[in-house]
Amino acid sequence: MAETELKSRGSKESVAKAASQEKMGASDTDPGQDSLIVEQSASPSAPTATAPAATGLAANPSGVKGEKVELKRSITLFNGVGMIIGTIIGSGIFVTPTGVVKETGSAGLSLVVWSVCGVISTMGALCYAELGTTIAKSGGDYTYILEVYGELAAFLKLWVEMLIIRPSSQYVVSLVFATYLLKPLYPSCTVPDSAAKLIACLCLTSLTFVNCISVRAATKVQDLFTASKLVALIVIILFGFIQIFTGDVPYLTPEKSFEGSRFGVGNIVLALYSGLFAFGGWNYLNYVTEEMINPERNLPLSIIISMPIVTVVYVLTNLAYFTTISPQAMIDSEAVAVSFGEYHLGVMAWIIPVFVGLSCFGAVNGSLFTSARLFYAGAREGHLPAALGLVHTDLFTPVPSLIFTCFLSMMYAISQDIFSVINLFSFFTWLCVGMAIAGMLWLRITKPELRRPIKIPLFIPLTFVLSCIFMILVSFWAAPFESLVGSSIILTGIPAYLLGYKWKKPHVVKKMLEIFTMFCQKIFMSVPEEKEQHEVAE
Repeated sequence: MAETELKSRGSKESVAKAASQEKMGASDTDPGQDSLIVEQSASPSAPTATAPAATGLAANPSGVKGEKVELKRSITLFNGVGMIIGTIIGSGIFVTPTGVVKETGSAGLSLVVWSVCGVISTMGALCYAELGTTIAKSGGDYTYILEVYGELAAFLKLWVEMLIIRPSSQYVVSLVFATYLLKPLYPSCTVPDSAAKLIACLCLTSLTFVNCISVRAATKVQDLFTASKLVALIVIILFGFIQIFTGDVPYLTPEKSFEGSRFGVGNIVLALYSGLFAFGGWNYLNYVTEEMINPERNLPLSIIISMPIVTVVYVLTNLAYFTTISPQAMIDSEAVAVSFGEYHLGVMAWIIPVFVGLSCFGAVNGSLFTSARLFYAGAREGHLPAALGLVHTDLFTPVPSLIFTCFLSMMYAISQDIFSVINLFSFFTWLCVGMAIAGMLWLRITKPELRRPIKIPLFIPLTFVLSCIFMILVSFWAAPFESLVGSSIILTGIPAYLLGYKWKKPHVVKKMLEIFTMFCQKIFMSVPEEKEQHEVAE
């Protein structure tokens, strides 16, 4: 079946490599363990560097309960909606309104840009609904690129996500959380960097602990903080409408709303980048497809419900800002939402930074949750160390991958200008998303027999792919140096791919990797995910 071949192509290649490694290492292996190791290697998703038998751990320590060691399907439709909304609405709506209005120059054009960003993001999300139900595997962009373009392209995607995009964005949002949380303690001065960084690291470690304990706990945290951030934005929107009803909205009058607008191509594109950064995360639910209950129904519904809510909330929030704050004052403000709260709430203005902090806290939780699954999928395909593809025997969570994600994020506390690092890779995000959706169109042509529970009208993916191409080209034109630096960093993944994945490692190197994986299995009480016999046969 074509469908079966699509879903297990990469896994079969991993099995073949595992088999060859087993033959080379047969002389060093205890004969009594041969059957167990071969059975483990036959699993399409098992890390190949080690096996549970080698560590003295049973293949299923929870066998008393009759449960396989695997990531369970526990994410409901409600959790999916909370995951998308909670991941999108983080620091962006409270930080990047400044970036949008700085490039557009007026309130009216800023609102137009926010609306366009919502439409573009919704089109991309609908395409990912088709991708996620056609290729029903976790891993998101990485998995789709692997299936269509092959291992090198997928590895480069994983390389940049692992080193730059995921850890830096998670640290940025946790830093914004810390800044807003501490702002009431420093009302008349800047929050100290050391204090903000300490709180940011505490945020990352506490959320990593929650995600390690239980998927259900992580999703409950996500749902709770999604509700908190919506409450904060609704409060801002309500005060904005109250201001409109009073008639005192000088920056939204027909004469003033578009005054000072900048319609240059570079200005519009950079404004779109700032706005789209705030919408980032609409594709994150695709990273956990295998953990969703009934993904063919719940994945598309989660997207269809979430994206209109986020778009409406974002546009109305920015409208509320402009009822009180002038475009220039917004550019000069370090904390737009706090400035808005100080004007309308008086002594209760401290509520806004607290709610903003809670919003960012929830966004970090969603990002950690999905990032760990991305690295888990990479380890499953052999592109990352096998230790990152282990699952806790009792908690059924990818504990090593979660801890690895947290460690990478905290490393960015050393950086003094993290926003410039993120800006280097704005084009890369659009490149990967565009490649994934172009791959969806390619699969429609080359594999028309694949089962597609939903099929998006052709003009939507075509329009979105053309938009991605335009954004990539203009980003190189508007910021050529930054784009070239980003491209150079991406290309550093090629030697890493050749040395870390393609290179036929000496026995001593393989032995060291095996020892490291065994150590992780013991210290984290984790083993490779189990598969049914029929999955192994496929």
